[in-house]
Amino acid sequence: MTRVLLMGLMASGKSTLAQAISAASGWPAIDNDVLLERSTGSTASKLLAAHGEQHLRAAESDVLTLILSMPGPLVAGVAAGTVLDPRDRERMRSGGHVVWLRTPVSTLVRRVSRPGHRPFVSSDPATVLRAMAAEREPLFTEVAHQVLDMDSLTPTSAARRVLDAVALRS
Repeated sequence: MTRVLLMGLMASGKSTLAQAISAASGWPAIDNDVLLERSTGSTASKLLAAHGEQHLRAAESDVLTLILSMPGPLVAGVAAGTVLDPRDRERMRSGGHVVWLRTPVSTLVRRVSRPGHRPFVSSDPATVLRAMAAEREPLFTEVAHQVLDMDSLTPTSAARRVLDAVALRS
């Protein structure tokens, strides 16, 4: 059974890459944000505002449990905050082929600033994203089986690299 778990900061391309892998492999693409909203009745930003970070992290951990209980093969994006919990890091690493979508903060800022992108919780996304990157990138490194530098790859070429790596591990 193959599970590909995509992780990275917000706007790193998890949903886009999941769709590209799904198109190339025929595996279902599981959207973390959709599962979170279905299971809680709320978006991540609304959960954070209403109940705080600890509640949001617990909900994200529950979504990871749901993803890991699904029969594979599948590809799923994982909430960026999930990596903060040592137990969830271990569950990801043992539960699938974990891919870190390494994306420069400057690219992330440009993406979250686009019209139509989900609302950002800060008026200074660059500062927030730099802080998130400083905190989480060492954890992404710890968990990842594979690292993709997303600024140099198209979704199609990134999908091919992931599928090639999964084939080598099998």
